[in-house]
Amino acid sequence: MRSLRYRVVLALLSVLMAILAGCSSRPSDEAIATGIQAKIAADPETKEVPVQVASKDGKVTLTGTVKTASARQKLEQIARAESGAAGVDDQVTVQPEAAPAPGQEPTSTAQAAPPQAPAEAPKPIVVPAGTVLTVRTGQALSSKTSQEGQTFLATLAQPVGVKGKPALPARATVSGRVVTAKEKGKIKGEGQLAVELTSISVGGHTYPIQTNVLDSTVKGKGKRTAATTGGGAAAGALIGGVAGGGKGAGIGALVGAGAGFVGGALTGNKQIEIPAETPLSFTLAAPLTLPPAR
Repeated sequence: MRSLRYRVVLALLSVLMAILAGCSSRPSDEAIATGIQAKIAADPETKEVPVQVASKDGKVTLTGTVKTASARQKLEQIARAESGAAGVDDQVTVQPEAAPAPGQEPTSTAQAAPPQAPAEAPKPIVVPAGTVLTVRTGQALSSKTSQEGQTFLATLAQPVGVKGKPALPARATVSGRVVTAKEKGKIKGEGQLAVELTSISVGGHTYPIQTNVLDSTVKGKGKRTAATTGGGAAAGALIGGVAGGGKGAGIGALVGAGAGFVGGALTGNKQIEIPAETPLSFTLAAPLTLPPAR
């Protein structure tokens, strides 16, 4: 009987000593938490993750916020692998991605391209004063039959450019006006015909223009003078002669100032005539502004 009791006591003592030996070999909670924290700081994937580690009776608790689910999984893996950890309570949360505000584009990690400077607006084309416009008349004009204020049409005989760029195309429609028209008398009086340009049509639009006035006068017995006015210089003497009898037989041209004019015969009571398709050169008295080229 005594022997049986002795054996029971001895067995209980052995169990108690084994339990005490096991408890003394397990790391403290502080050592467990410190070990886990050190491994988190050493791992490239978790070294910058703000996480807190606590341990109580070997049970590890993780708290904090991470950016990705993979980082959270890595933290739990490190905690479970720690010696002495009896379990892991993972309270780490994954930070949700911030949604863009209404009407706002999602931010990109790529550097945004610098804004480009706005393109310079095209400048209008300015045909300067003093530019010569050579036209061909579309109808005949005469000191005898034309009336003061009468309009006539012509076409631009040569294109006009500004600083090497086209401005006025050839065959553009030009409008003109008879400034003065006086019939020459048979014995006395003088015949006079003066004209100017008033507008030009380009690209479906009509623009007013100001030019000099081409003026030709016949006095006495066929004596003739010609001049430009309204911004131009005197045109000089009229060179011409009778090319045959009848109306419009005499054809001449003004010399000087870049202006041309055509007149009638130099003798008798011939009138000043400008046949159709006659080339006349006018000078712009004021600049002409056109819209930018397309």
